[in-house]
Amino acid sequence: MAYQLSDGEYKFMQIVWEFAPVPSPQLVGLCSERLGWKKSTTYTVLKRLCGKGIVRNENATVSVLAGREDVTASAADAFVEKTFGGSLPSFLTAFMSGKKLTETEAESLKRLIDAHQEE
Repeated sequence: MAYQLSDGEYKFMQIVWEFAPVPSPQLVGLCSERLGWKKSTTYTVLKRLCGKGIVRNENATVSVLAGREDVTASAADAFVEKTFGGSLPSFLTAFMSGKKLTETEAESLKRLIDAHQEE
């Protein structure tokens, strides 16, 4: 499933992932403290993310339906598609521009590529 989150929604989800399951009144306090949000903003974003199927708010308790890894992978896929026409090599070329890898990092990336290579 593809998840599209705004920056604010992603910041909100960072809090939810850290504290879930979390009572919605406690979530309002956390968003006020960490994001400077009013109660109405928190509930607006909560409702929007419930509609996207990312969280659930039942009996005033917010729980996670989509994990951090799924949401992050979806955002990364969307970014590579939008910015680099879906080309992972083009993305990596741009990302690596001017950077050097340690031998350990290079070996780790090689193992990752080998694990995901089509047969």
